[in-house]
Amino acid sequence: MTVAATRSPPVTSPPIRGSSRRGALRWLLPLGPALVLLALFLAGPILWSLYIAFTNETLTGSASVNSQFVGVANFVKLFGDPNFLNSFLLTFVFVIGSAVIGQNTLGLIIALLQRGRGRVTRSVVNGVVIAAWVVPEVVAAACWFSFLAEEGTLNSLLGISQEWLYTAPMVAVILANIWRGTAFSMLVYSAALSEVPADLVEAAAVDGAGPGRRLLHITLPLIRRSIMANLMLITLQTLASFGLIYALTGGGPGTASQTTPLYMYEQAFRYFEIGYGSAIALVMLVVGALFSLIYLRLIKVEDA
Repeated sequence: MTVAATRSPPVTSPPIRGSSRRGALRWLLPLGPALVLLALFLAGPILWSLYIAFTNETLTGSASVNSQFVGVANFVKLFGDPNFLNSFLLTFVFVIGSAVIGQNTLGLIIALLQRGRGRVTRSVVNGVVIAAWVVPEVVAAACWFSFLAEEGTLNSLLGISQEWLYTAPMVAVILANIWRGTAFSMLVYSAALSEVPADLVEAAAVDGAGPGRRLLHITLPLIRRSIMANLMLITLQTLASFGLIYALTGGGPGTASQTTPLYMYEQAFRYFEIGYGSAIALVMLVVGALFSLIYLRLIKVEDA
């Protein structure tokens, strides 16, 4: 009689909890300093601003010591404030004129004109455009003030006497911001255009497609993700623009160029209504988030 040999199933050892914990610590420890800095300098101020936006906090007076929770009173006051509504409208005009139309279009045009040019030409153009981008906002404002002032360069060239900063302040700040911020869009589009297959463009040219049709039906569809990403970034940057406008016009004359960031600064640090100013900042944060969601949604639609 033979006894059939039976094989016992392999014994598997239970997972060691300590190893998984060590693996998690191995990933978290290098990120620890960055997470602490983000919590202190990014999440911390945002959460504090979120809290005081619902209080009557001030920088001086009794409310600076014993602030009280006022619910949505600041937001009710905000949306009934004609000065805020005026600043919000000017911010919308500033973003559309300066970022969406100005910087985006001019950056794309410069990047297109540089395709196929020599290295020297590209270096000179890039150097001139980027030089305007790297200068501080105060320096850029001083340059445009000397250009647009009554005794400035523009009036000398035209042979007239006109105070452009008083008669057309929004046009002045839009042009100044376009001049300063176009370099970013140019760099984004230059990198995107370098990835467009040259043989595809040449094949379209051989088939009889003109420059306009090649741009609309080949180049732009291939760089659409870069277009959306660039629009999102420059929109958020322009939405929060403060220093250039403050140094150039101070929001004036009156409130003719007072965008929402300047109005928020005035309420929080000139009139010391820090709770009301934080409510304005919170609204601007929500607006920026909505712009981001719209652009991200458009990117997903293009990929579908």
